[in-house]
Amino acid sequence: MLHDPNRVYVFDTTLRDGEQVPGCQLTTPEKIEIAHELESLGVDIIEAGFPISSPGDFQSVVEISKAVKNPTVCALTRANKGDIDAAVEALAYAKHPRIHTGIGSSDMHIKHKFNSTREEILERAVEAVKYAKKSVEDIEFYAEDAGRADVRFLAQMVEAVIAAGATVVNIPDTNGYCLPDQYGEKIKFLKENVKNIDKAIISVHCHNDLGLATANSIAGLQNGARQIEGTINGIGERAGNTSIEEVVMILKTHSVLGLHTNINTKNFYELSHMVSTQMRMPVQPNKAIVGSNAFAHSSGIHQDGFLKNRENYEIIRPEDVGFPSATIVLTARSGRHALKFHLERLGYNLDKQELANAYQSFLVLADGKLDIDDNDLTTLMIAVKQLA
Repeated sequence: MLHDPNRVYVFDTTLRDGEQVPGCQLTTPEKIEIAHELESLGVDIIEAGFPISSPGDFQSVVEISKAVKNPTVCALTRANKGDIDAAVEALAYAKHPRIHTGIGSSDMHIKHKFNSTREEILERAVEAVKYAKKSVEDIEFYAEDAGRADVRFLAQMVEAVIAAGATVVNIPDTNGYCLPDQYGEKIKFLKENVKNIDKAIISVHCHNDLGLATANSIAGLQNGARQIEGTINGIGERAGNTSIEEVVMILKTHSVLGLHTNINTKNFYELSHMVSTQMRMPVQPNKAIVGSNAFAHSSGIHQDGFLKNRENYEIIRPEDVGFPSATIVLTARSGRHALKFHLERLGYNLDKQELANAYQSFLVLADGKLDIDDNDLTTLMIAVKQLA
């Protein structure tokens, strides 16, 4: 398969895996609105839904297929003909259709989910890919629970489905179990031991049950994977999926990795807000990249360093992700430099002694009030001037 060896493809599953969060179901018009924004963001693949699961999901895949023109539109299936037929029908209008089919690969799933054997599962996997390939050229195969699968059996499965026609092989850490070095080694083993691996792209799909989804995704990319699957804001089943904005900004910040995406990072903040609002899923304030405090500085030592040179405490510029601006938050931990910055912004230019007096009054105020705003500072300066 000919492609830029350093290009990382971004597969967004906000509208499928992300929407599986209880209470976050979207209407088809809402999904289309987000799909348009994902297209503007520059994602390569949009997983639009699981068509067999409900009439609503089927219709969403149909309408998203009509609505976007650049991204590949992907539909999820299990490894059976009924699911695949529904996906083929739902993708009829897609300019670039993809079927995402697969089955469990760990002995845990093979025995306790499918009550089957490795041999039977391998046969079902190959049959599903071959059947889907009759209707759609671009086939992605997921080896569910690959994070806990025996690596040699996993390699056997991957080799078989590529031979059957899979163009992408997805190696999911379905339960967020792996440590980054374990997951990276698994990807490396496949890269080195699957003889036809050059015929497909390896994809990483990591869950965040132990808080390692982003770290595992990066480990996978460092070891040869070239597609990353995730969601905006890291939403998804249980503790969520890999956060797309985190992976993309890690690759951008660590250019030494030599990997790049086609993502327009300036769209992240606005899209994050849209997904949060429509899905009624607040973004935690300390969320990396898009949280409300991601570029807020409140410690006096940090504020002083930031005001001297923002790169002292910022490795990402807020404007690079569409964030309104960095903020110096005034609290009881703020120093004179931060107070001076805000007072000058309001038109108060104080000498050293005046600033010292104002700072003492400010500390008394800040100890009793959580949020210090411009009105508080104006009132403070009136009181300071009266005492002078």
